[in-house]
Amino acid sequence: MRNRYLDLLRAAAIVRVIVYHLFGWPWLSIVLPAMGIMFALAGSLTAASLERRAGRRVVYSRLRRLLPPLWLLGLIVVPVMLIMGWRQEVGGEHPFSLPRLLFWIFPVGDPPGSDAAVDAWEPLWYVRAYLWFILLSPFLYALYKRIGWAAVALPLALIVVLDRTGLTLPATADAAMWDFVTFGACWMAGFAHRDGRLRRLPVWVAYPVAIALGAAAMYYLSGHQGDDPWDLNDVPESQALWSIAFVLIVLRWQPPMAWLARVRPLDRLVTLLNARAVTVYLWHNIAIDAVWPILAFVALDDLAGRLGAGVDLVMALVVTLIAVLLFGWAEDLAARRAPKLWPTGSRAFEKEEIPEPADVPEPPAIASGRPDVRAYGAAAAMSPRPGAWVPRTGFSAPPVVPGTGSGTVPSDGRHTATGDGDDRNVTLGLPVAGRRASRSEQPLVGEVLDAPGDRPDWFRPGLGRPGQ
Repeated sequence: MRNRYLDLLRAAAIVRVIVYHLFGWPWLSIVLPAMGIMFALAGSLTAASLERRAGRRVVYSRLRRLLPPLWLLGLIVVPVMLIMGWRQEVGGEHPFSLPRLLFWIFPVGDPPGSDAAVDAWEPLWYVRAYLWFILLSPFLYALYKRIGWAAVALPLALIVVLDRTGLTLPATADAAMWDFVTFGACWMAGFAHRDGRLRRLPVWVAYPVAIALGAAAMYYLSGHQGDDPWDLNDVPESQALWSIAFVLIVLRWQPPMAWLARVRPLDRLVTLLNARAVTVYLWHNIAIDAVWPILAFVALDDLAGRLGAGVDLVMALVVTLIAVLLFGWAEDLAARRAPKLWPTGSRAFEKEEIPEPADVPEPPAIASGRPDVRAYGAAAAMSPRPGAWVPRTGFSAPPVVPGTGSGTVPSDGRHTATGDGDDRNVTLGLPVAGRRASRSEQPLVGEVLDAPGDRPDWFRPGLGRPGQ
């Protein structure tokens, strides 16, 4: 089963982002530091992938899930901005540049746009930051495995260095650098969540550290307030400290979640937000921008007070859900699962069945009293294994598999993750995470990451490389 606590955390973070962008209430950044939570969940998911697969395959798989929904947005938004006169804009934040349009394809920098359509591209900094974290994750995870909690503290130390030295980089690189130091600790705290190090941290250590970090964040914020008082988004130093403090507490906690299934409307909403997280994030700001023209059209734009705010929120959510209906299928196709119009049921995360090439029998093992080393070496990581394969302990002789001529079980490699014996259940879109599965239990469905079908076609036996 899925870890519904983590699903609920991510759903709450997404709703908080929508409400913050609609009303701009600065205190929301303190009550629920949504971006820190989402980066932490992403780090946990990425660590789970890196435990099982080579780094390049993890990077490919994560980007394949992220980029197609962005491409769909760009395919619609960029032509609209050009029609609205982006080429003729003078003094805009992103003057039209044909080479910079490549950031809509591979966003190592912020995808550009016109000032008239700022609501379409302004939130895309998150996609850019997420992409950089994915690209750096093989290195960051190796560093974390080597130095542990020191790796989590490293981004916070880099903030001190940047403040002391005043180091700046060209605009694109500078934005990526500051996002890394602001949310890098949360990302690597996700590593600690995944391998159980955070759970094993004693309460008398975890909570005092979190309280001290939170207090430091508020102290620094009180003397460095930006345009909106008490808005963490204006002060990256306080954002970094408060976010990691919050993450240390909420990811260390694992409350019982059986109650959620009994509240069916909320349960289905949480499922929908997790299955369509990328679509909601990419389109919610455009939906918010459409609220007031729609209300003006139906003569409801003059409402004030709580009633007006409530109508604005309902309309923003309705338009966002319409965007989910229109464009959510892109997440399904990116994940190689059958498109679903309204994924709220138990099969919302089910992966589409993709036929695999016929397994190539392994050569017979050399008869000896030693274990077959192919089950533990590079050959094991590259050979097909049935989805329900469970790692064996010890060196007892495995059963002979018909057609192989040997006592070895065909394998898909030690980098493959399975869930409940079924490789169809895959968590997609923005990150989700779960507790680490022991050898005696199957992983949570929400932790299933990269099924065999995630490899590019040119890695499949008998298909050859592109162009052949």
